[in-house]
Amino acid sequence: MGIPGHFLHIMAVAVFALQIVAHATDWPAFRGPTGLGYSEEKDLPLTWNGSTGEGIAWKASLPKSDNAWSSPIVVGSLVLVTCAQNEPLRHQVLCFDARDGHPLWTTEIQPGPWKLTDLRGGYGAPTPCSDGRHVFVVFGSAVVAALDLEGKVSWRHDLEKYAFDVALGASPIVFGKTVILDCDQTGGTSSLIAFEATSGKISWEAKRPDTGFTHCTPVVVTVAGKPQMIIPASGALQGIDPTNGRILWKCPTPGDAASPAFDGKVVYSDSGRGGQGVCVEITGSADLEPRWTVPQISEGLSSPIIAGGFVWRTHSPEILKTFRVSDGARVLSERLEGMSTYASPIVSANGRIYFASAGKSYVLEVGETLEKLAVNDLGEDNRSSAAVSNGRIFIRGDKTLYCIGKK
Repeated sequence: MGIPGHFLHIMAVAVFALQIVAHATDWPAFRGPTGLGYSEEKDLPLTWNGSTGEGIAWKASLPKSDNAWSSPIVVGSLVLVTCAQNEPLRHQVLCFDARDGHPLWTTEIQPGPWKLTDLRGGYGAPTPCSDGRHVFVVFGSAVVAALDLEGKVSWRHDLEKYAFDVALGASPIVFGKTVILDCDQTGGTSSLIAFEATSGKISWEAKRPDTGFTHCTPVVVTVAGKPQMIIPASGALQGIDPTNGRILWKCPTPGDAASPAFDGKVVYSDSGRGGQGVCVEITGSADLEPRWTVPQISEGLSSPIIAGGFVWRTHSPEILKTFRVSDGARVLSERLEGMSTYASPIVSANGRIYFASAGKSYVLEVGETLEKLAVNDLGEDNRSSAAVSNGRIFIRGDKTLYCIGKK
Protein backbone atom coordinates (compact mmCIF):
# COMPACT_ATOMS: atom_id res chain seq x y z
CA MET A 1 0.00 0.00 0.00
CA GLY A 2 1.70 3.21 1.14
CA ILE A 3 1.61 6.70 -0.21
CA PRO A 4 1.40 7.57 -3.93
CA GLY A 5 4.46 6.75 -5.97
CA HIS A 6 4.72 10.33 -7.19
CA PHE A 7 4.70 11.73 -3.63
CA LEU A 8 8.38 12.61 -3.57
CA HIS A 9 8.07 14.30 -6.95
CA ILE A 10 5.18 16.42 -5.69
CA MET A 11 7.16 17.46 -2.65
CA ALA A 12 10.28 18.27 -4.64
CA VAL A 13 8.54 20.49 -7.19
CA ALA A 14 6.39 22.21 -4.59
CA VAL A 15 9.36 23.04 -2.40
CA PHE A 16 11.22 24.30 -5.47
CA ALA A 17 8.26 26.47 -6.42
CA LEU A 18 8.07 27.96 -2.96
CA GLN A 19 11.82 28.65 -3.06
CA ILE A 20 12.06 28.49 0.72
CA VAL A 21 15.62 29.06 1.90
CA ALA A 22 15.46 26.73 4.88
CA HIS A 23 16.61 23.43 6.28
CA ALA A 24 15.26 20.29 4.62
CA THR A 25 13.48 19.29 7.82
CA ASP A 26 11.82 22.65 8.45
CA TRP A 27 8.06 23.00 8.70
CA PRO A 28 7.95 26.63 7.60
CA ALA A 29 4.24 27.25 6.98
CA PHE A 30 0.71 25.99 7.48
CA ARG A 31 0.68 22.32 6.44
CA GLY A 32 4.43 22.25 5.95
CA PRO A 33 6.87 22.93 3.11
CA THR A 34 4.40 21.95 0.39
CA GLY A 35 1.32 23.45 2.04
CA LEU A 36 -0.32 20.07 1.48
CA GLY A 37 0.47 18.23 4.71
CA TYR A 38 3.19 15.91 3.40
CA SER A 39 6.36 15.12 5.33
CA GLU A 40 9.58 13.61 4.01
CA GLU A 41 10.20 11.94 7.38
CA LYS A 42 9.81 8.22 8.07
CA ASP A 43 10.54 7.93 11.78
CA LEU A 44 7.92 10.12 13.41
CA PRO A 45 6.74 9.07 16.90
CA LEU A 46 3.88 6.61 17.07
CA THR A 47 2.69 6.84 20.68
CA TRP A 48 2.45 9.54 23.36
CA ASN A 49 0.40 10.26 26.47
CA GLY A 50 -0.28 13.54 28.24
CA SER A 51 -1.10 11.95 31.60
CA THR A 52 2.00 9.78 31.92
CA GLY A 53 4.42 11.90 29.90
CA GLU A 54 5.16 8.97 27.57
CA GLY A 55 6.64 10.12 24.29
CA ILE A 56 6.82 13.80 25.28
CA ALA A 57 10.30 15.27 24.79
CA TRP A 58 9.34 18.60 26.35
CA LYS A 59 6.47 20.97 26.89
CA ALA A 60 6.34 24.73 27.29
CA SER A 61 3.67 26.97 28.77
CA LEU A 62 1.81 29.38 26.49
CA PRO A 63 0.20 32.66 27.57
CA LYS A 64 -3.57 33.07 27.66
CA SER A 65 -4.90 33.28 24.14
CA ASP A 66 -8.42 33.78 22.79
CA ASN A 67 -9.39 31.74 19.73
CA ALA A 68 -5.71 31.58 18.78
CA TRP A 69 -5.81 28.57 16.52
CA SER A 70 -2.71 29.29 14.47
CA SER A 71 -0.38 26.34 14.08
CA PRO A 72 3.29 26.17 15.10
CA ILE A 73 6.04 26.34 12.49
CA VAL A 74 9.64 25.14 12.73
CA VAL A 75 12.58 27.05 11.25
CA GLY A 76 15.97 25.48 11.89
CA SER A 77 16.20 25.08 15.67
CA LEU A 78 13.29 27.45 16.36
CA VAL A 79 9.60 26.77 17.00
CA LEU A 80 7.35 29.78 16.49
CA VAL A 81 3.73 30.38 17.47
CA THR A 82 1.43 33.40 17.55
CA CYS A 83 -0.93 34.32 20.39
CA ALA A 84 -3.78 36.83 20.56
CA GLN A 85 -5.91 38.23 23.36
CA ASN A 86 -9.20 40.06 22.97
CA GLU A 87 -9.23 42.26 26.09
CA PRO A 88 -6.95 44.06 26.15
CA LEU A 89 -6.29 43.54 22.45
CA ARG A 90 -2.83 42.03 22.18
CA HIS A 91 -0.81 40.22 19.51
CA GLN A 92 2.35 38.25 20.28
CA VAL A 93 4.91 36.12 18.43
CA LEU A 94 6.69 33.56 20.62
CA CYS A 95 9.89 31.67 19.85
CA PHE A 96 11.12 28.49 21.56
CA ASP A 97 14.23 26.36 21.19
CA ALA A 98 13.09 23.29 19.27
CA ARG A 99 15.64 21.13 21.08
CA ASP A 100 14.45 21.63 24.66
CA GLY A 101 11.50 24.05 24.63
CA HIS A 102 13.42 26.89 26.26
CA PRO A 103 11.68 30.22 25.53
CA LEU A 104 13.97 32.46 23.46
CA TRP A 105 11.99 35.61 22.79
CA THR A 106 8.52 37.18 22.65
CA THR A 107 7.68 40.08 20.36
CA GLU A 108 4.61 42.26 20.61
CA ILE A 109 2.93 43.29 17.35
CA GLN A 110 0.80 46.42 17.65
CA PRO A 111 -2.74 45.62 16.50
CA GLY A 112 -3.96 46.81 13.12
CA PRO A 113 -7.01 48.93 12.25
CA TRP A 114 -9.78 46.28 12.35
CA LYS A 115 -11.69 45.93 15.61
CA LEU A 116 -13.75 42.74 15.49
CA THR A 117 -17.37 42.87 16.62
CA ASP A 118 -17.89 39.16 16.03
CA LEU A 119 -15.23 37.17 17.89
CA ARG A 120 -16.11 33.68 16.63
CA GLY A 121 -13.10 33.66 14.33
CA GLY A 122 -10.85 35.66 16.61
CA TYR A 123 -7.64 37.54 15.92
CA GLY A 124 -5.24 34.61 15.95
CA ALA A 125 -6.28 32.19 13.17
CA PRO A 126 -3.51 32.70 10.56
CA THR A 127 -0.39 30.55 10.88
CA PRO A 128 3.00 32.26 10.37
CA CYS A 129 5.35 31.34 7.53
CA SER A 130 9.08 31.73 6.97
CA ASP A 131 11.60 32.01 4.15
CA GLY A 132 14.37 30.82 6.46
CA ARG A 133 15.49 34.38 7.24
CA HIS A 134 12.28 36.05 8.36
CA VAL A 135 9.03 35.09 10.03
CA PHE A 136 5.88 36.55 8.48
CA VAL A 137 2.80 36.90 10.69
CA VAL A 138 -0.79 37.99 10.10
CA PHE A 139 -3.34 38.86 12.76
CA GLY A 140 -7.08 39.36 12.44
CA SER A 141 -6.84 43.07 13.19
CA ALA A 142 -5.66 43.36 9.56
CA VAL A 143 -1.94 43.69 10.23
CA VAL A 144 0.89 41.90 8.40
CA ALA A 145 4.41 41.96 9.85
CA ALA A 146 7.86 40.48 9.28
CA LEU A 147 10.38 39.66 12.01
CA ASP A 148 13.93 38.46 11.83
CA LEU A 149 14.84 35.23 13.60
CA GLU A 150 15.86 37.16 16.71
CA GLY A 151 12.40 38.68 17.06
CA LYS A 152 13.05 42.17 15.74
CA VAL A 153 10.27 43.61 13.58
CA SER A 154 11.59 44.26 10.06
CA TRP A 155 8.41 45.75 8.62
CA ARG A 156 4.65 45.91 9.08
CA HIS A 157 1.71 46.71 6.84
CA ASP A 158 -1.85 47.57 7.85
CA LEU A 159 -4.44 46.42 5.33
CA GLU A 160 -6.58 49.23 3.97
CA LYS A 161 -9.65 47.04 3.35
CA TYR A 162 -10.83 44.45 5.82
CA ALA A 163 -14.39 43.39 5.04
CA PHE A 164 -13.55 39.78 5.82
CA ASP A 165 -16.37 37.36 6.63
CA VAL A 166 -16.26 37.06 10.46
CA ALA A 167 -12.44 37.00 10.58
CA LEU A 168 -9.22 37.01 8.61
CA GLY A 169 -8.49 33.30 8.41
CA ALA A 170 -6.06 32.78 5.52
CA SER A 171 -2.39 32.24 6.37
CA PRO A 172 0.41 33.93 4.41
CA ILE A 173 2.60 31.87 2.06
CA VAL A 174 6.08 32.45 0.68
CA PHE A 175 6.65 32.39 -3.06
CA GLY A 176 10.03 33.39 -4.42
CA LYS A 177 10.94 36.75 -2.93
CA THR A 178 7.37 37.58 -1.99
CA VAL A 179 4.86 36.85 0.75
CA ILE A 180 1.33 36.37 -0.60
CA LEU A 181 -1.84 36.95 1.42
CA ASP A 182 -5.30 36.05 0.18
CA CYS A 183 -7.54 38.98 1.08
CA ASP A 184 -10.74 37.66 -0.48
CA GLN A 185 -13.63 39.23 1.41
CA THR A 186 -17.16 40.56 1.14
CA GLY A 187 -18.63 43.52 -0.75
CA GLY A 188 -16.60 43.14 -3.95
CA THR A 189 -13.37 44.16 -2.21
CA SER A 190 -11.44 40.89 -2.66
CA SER A 191 -7.79 40.95 -3.69
CA LEU A 192 -4.53 39.04 -3.61
CA ILE A 193 -1.54 40.97 -2.28
CA ALA A 194 2.12 40.03 -2.72
CA PHE A 195 4.57 41.82 -0.41
CA GLU A 196 8.30 42.00 -0.99
CA ALA A 197 9.75 39.73 1.68
CA THR A 198 12.63 42.01 2.61
CA SER A 199 10.91 45.41 2.57
CA GLY A 200 7.17 44.81 2.91
CA LYS A 201 6.47 46.93 -0.19
CA ILE A 202 3.59 45.68 -2.31
CA SER A 203 5.07 43.78 -5.25
CA TRP A 204 1.69 43.31 -6.91
CA GLU A 205 -1.99 43.39 -6.01
CA ALA A 206 -4.71 41.67 -8.03
CA LYS A 207 -8.20 43.06 -7.53
CA ARG A 208 -10.88 40.34 -7.49
CA PRO A 209 -14.29 42.09 -7.41
CA ASP A 210 -16.11 39.01 -8.72
CA THR A 211 -14.58 36.63 -6.18
CA GLY A 212 -16.30 35.93 -2.88
CA PHE A 213 -14.71 35.62 0.53
CA THR A 214 -12.48 32.81 1.70
CA HIS A 215 -10.64 31.75 4.84
CA CYS A 216 -8.53 29.19 2.98
CA THR A 217 -4.75 29.25 2.79
CA PRO A 218 -3.65 28.94 -0.86
CA VAL A 219 -1.16 26.28 -1.96
CA VAL A 220 1.51 26.64 -4.65
CA VAL A 221 2.01 23.57 -6.82
CA THR A 222 3.72 22.83 -10.12
CA VAL A 223 1.67 22.02 -13.23
CA ALA A 224 3.34 21.36 -16.58
CA GLY A 225 6.60 22.75 -15.20
CA LYS A 226 5.09 26.03 -14.04
CA PRO A 227 3.94 27.16 -10.58
CA GLN A 228 0.26 27.62 -9.89
CA MET A 229 -1.46 28.89 -6.78
CA ILE A 230 -4.69 27.06 -6.00
CA ILE A 231 -7.35 28.96 -4.06
CA PRO A 232 -10.82 27.78 -3.02
CA ALA A 233 -13.08 30.83 -2.71
CA SER A 234 -16.81 31.15 -2.23
CA GLY A 235 -18.33 29.88 -5.47
CA ALA A 236 -15.12 29.02 -7.34
CA LEU A 237 -12.01 26.90 -7.13
CA GLN A 238 -9.28 28.80 -8.97
CA GLY A 239 -5.81 28.34 -10.36
CA ILE A 240 -3.75 31.55 -10.09
CA ASP A 241 -0.43 32.72 -11.50
CA PRO A 242 1.55 33.45 -8.31
CA THR A 243 3.76 35.97 -10.11
CA ASN A 244 0.91 38.41 -10.78
CA GLY A 245 -2.41 37.08 -9.43
CA ARG A 246 -3.94 36.38 -12.85
CA ILE A 247 -6.66 33.70 -12.90
CA LEU A 248 -5.56 30.74 -15.07
CA TRP A 249 -8.64 28.55 -14.61
CA LYS A 250 -11.69 28.20 -12.44
CA CYS A 251 -14.30 25.64 -11.53
CA PRO A 252 -17.62 26.49 -9.89
CA THR A 253 -17.70 25.00 -6.40
CA PRO A 254 -18.28 26.14 -2.82
CA GLY A 255 -15.11 26.76 -0.85
CA ASP A 256 -14.20 29.07 1.97
CA ALA A 257 -12.70 27.34 5.00
CA ALA A 258 -10.65 24.27 4.03
CA SER A 259 -7.44 24.37 1.99
CA PRO A 260 -7.28 22.04 -1.03
CA ALA A 261 -5.63 18.65 -1.55
CA PHE A 262 -3.47 17.93 -4.62
CA ASP A 263 -1.75 14.78 -5.89
CA GLY A 264 0.21 16.18 -8.83
CA LYS A 265 -2.69 15.94 -11.27
CA VAL A 266 -6.02 16.50 -9.55
CA VAL A 267 -7.29 18.87 -6.88
CA TYR A 268 -9.92 17.97 -4.32
CA SER A 269 -11.74 20.78 -2.55
CA ASP A 270 -14.85 21.39 -0.47
CA SER A 271 -16.15 24.28 1.59
CA GLY A 272 -15.21 23.02 5.04
CA ARG A 273 -18.46 24.50 6.30
CA GLY A 274 -20.68 21.91 4.65
CA GLY A 275 -21.70 21.32 1.05
CA GLN A 276 -20.46 19.69 -2.11
CA GLY A 277 -16.96 18.31 -2.62
CA VAL A 278 -15.33 18.32 -6.05
CA CYS A 279 -12.34 16.69 -7.71
CA VAL A 280 -10.87 18.61 -10.64
CA GLU A 281 -8.17 17.54 -13.09
CA ILE A 282 -5.99 20.53 -13.95
CA THR A 283 -5.82 20.68 -17.74
CA GLY A 284 -4.96 24.31 -18.32
CA SER A 285 -8.41 25.31 -19.57
CA ALA A 286 -9.94 28.55 -18.35
CA ASP A 287 -13.14 26.82 -17.25
CA LEU A 288 -13.00 23.33 -15.79
CA GLU A 289 -15.68 20.79 -14.96
CA PRO A 290 -15.39 18.44 -11.98
CA ARG A 291 -14.10 14.94 -12.63
CA TRP A 292 -16.44 13.81 -9.86
CA THR A 293 -18.37 15.29 -6.98
CA VAL A 294 -19.46 14.37 -3.47
CA PRO A 295 -23.02 15.65 -3.02
CA GLN A 296 -22.62 16.58 0.64
CA ILE A 297 -19.76 16.85 3.12
CA SER A 298 -20.69 17.93 6.63
CA GLU A 299 -18.79 20.73 8.34
CA GLY A 300 -15.14 20.04 9.03
CA LEU A 301 -12.70 22.95 9.16
CA SER A 302 -9.67 20.68 8.75
CA SER A 303 -8.14 20.37 5.29
CA PRO A 304 -8.27 17.17 3.21
CA ILE A 305 -5.22 15.25 2.01
CA ILE A 306 -4.59 12.73 -0.80
CA ALA A 307 -2.62 9.58 -0.01
CA GLY A 308 -2.59 6.03 -1.34
CA GLY A 309 -4.96 6.95 -4.15
CA PHE A 310 -7.63 8.22 -1.74
CA VAL A 311 -8.90 11.57 -0.52
CA TRP A 312 -8.93 11.56 3.28
CA ARG A 313 -11.50 13.90 4.81
CA THR A 314 -12.66 14.45 8.39
CA HIS A 315 -15.89 16.15 9.36
CA SER A 316 -18.40 16.41 12.19
CA PRO A 317 -19.24 14.41 14.20
CA GLU A 318 -15.72 12.88 14.43
CA ILE A 319 -16.12 11.11 11.08
CA LEU A 320 -13.31 10.07 8.73
CA LYS A 321 -14.22 9.39 5.12
CA THR A 322 -12.09 8.35 2.18
CA PHE A 323 -12.91 8.67 -1.50
CA ARG A 324 -11.13 6.93 -4.36
CA VAL A 325 -9.32 9.57 -6.42
CA SER A 326 -9.99 7.76 -9.71
CA ASP A 327 -13.78 7.79 -9.52
CA GLY A 328 -14.92 9.42 -6.25
CA ALA A 329 -16.32 6.21 -4.80
CA ARG A 330 -16.57 6.31 -1.02
CA VAL A 331 -14.37 3.63 0.53
CA LEU A 332 -14.38 4.37 4.26
CA SER A 333 -16.75 6.10 6.64
CA GLU A 334 -15.72 5.56 10.24
CA ARG A 335 -16.21 7.42 13.50
CA LEU A 336 -12.97 8.11 15.38
CA GLU A 337 -14.10 9.09 18.84
CA GLY A 338 -12.58 12.31 20.14
CA MET A 339 -10.78 13.15 16.89
CA SER A 340 -10.47 16.84 16.08
CA THR A 341 -12.22 17.90 12.88
CA TYR A 342 -10.28 21.17 12.92
CA ALA A 343 -6.67 19.93 12.84
CA SER A 344 -5.40 19.02 9.36
CA PRO A 345 -3.71 15.62 8.88
CA ILE A 346 -0.08 14.90 8.03
CA VAL A 347 1.15 12.03 5.83
CA SER A 348 4.65 10.69 6.53
CA ALA A 349 6.99 9.24 3.92
CA ASN A 350 6.51 5.71 5.26
CA GLY A 351 2.77 5.69 4.63
CA ARG A 352 1.31 6.79 7.95
CA ILE A 353 -1.37 9.43 8.31
CA TYR A 354 -1.43 11.47 11.52
CA PHE A 355 -4.66 13.05 12.71
CA ALA A 356 -2.80 14.85 15.47
CA SER A 357 -4.07 17.47 17.90
CA ALA A 358 -3.71 18.48 21.55
CA GLY A 359 -6.66 16.26 22.32
CA LYS A 360 -7.08 12.72 21.02
CA SER A 361 -4.85 11.81 18.07
CA TYR A 362 -5.07 8.87 15.69
CA VAL A 363 -2.24 7.38 13.66
CA LEU A 364 -3.43 5.22 10.76
CA GLU A 365 -1.81 3.17 8.04
CA VAL A 366 -2.52 4.62 4.60
CA GLY A 367 -4.57 2.05 2.71
CA GLU A 368 -8.00 0.90 1.65
CA THR A 369 -9.02 -0.40 5.06
CA LEU A 370 -8.99 1.35 8.42
CA GLU A 371 -5.86 0.23 10.26
CA LYS A 372 -5.27 2.04 13.54
CA LEU A 373 -1.62 2.07 14.57
CA ALA A 374 -2.06 4.19 17.70
CA VAL A 375 -4.52 6.35 19.62
CA ASN A 376 -2.93 9.07 21.77
CA ASP A 377 -4.25 11.80 24.04
CA LEU A 378 -2.61 14.95 25.43
CA GLY A 379 -5.72 16.02 27.32
CA GLU A 380 -5.91 19.59 26.01
CA ASP A 381 -7.99 21.32 23.39
CA ASN A 382 -7.06 23.50 20.45
CA ARG A 383 -7.91 23.73 16.76
CA SER A 384 -4.38 24.10 15.41
CA SER A 385 -2.61 21.58 13.18
CA ALA A 386 0.64 19.85 14.07
CA ALA A 387 4.12 20.55 12.68
CA VAL A 388 6.87 17.97 12.18
CA SER A 389 10.65 18.37 12.07
CA ASN A 390 13.71 16.22 12.76
CA GLY A 391 11.70 13.21 13.86
CA ARG A 392 9.51 15.16 16.26
CA ILE A 393 5.91 16.36 16.24
CA PHE A 394 5.03 19.82 17.60
CA ILE A 395 1.47 20.25 18.83
CA ARG A 396 -0.15 23.35 20.23
CA GLY A 397 -2.71 23.16 23.03
CA ASP A 398 -4.71 25.95 24.61
CA LYS A 399 -2.14 26.28 27.40
CA THR A 400 0.86 24.23 26.32
CA LEU A 401 3.20 23.70 23.38
CA TYR A 402 4.19 20.02 23.17
CA CYS A 403 7.15 18.40 21.49
CA ILE A 404 6.46 14.72 20.82
CA GLY A 405 9.53 12.53 20.40
CA LYS A 406 12.62 11.25 22.12
CA LYS A 407 14.14 13.37 24.88
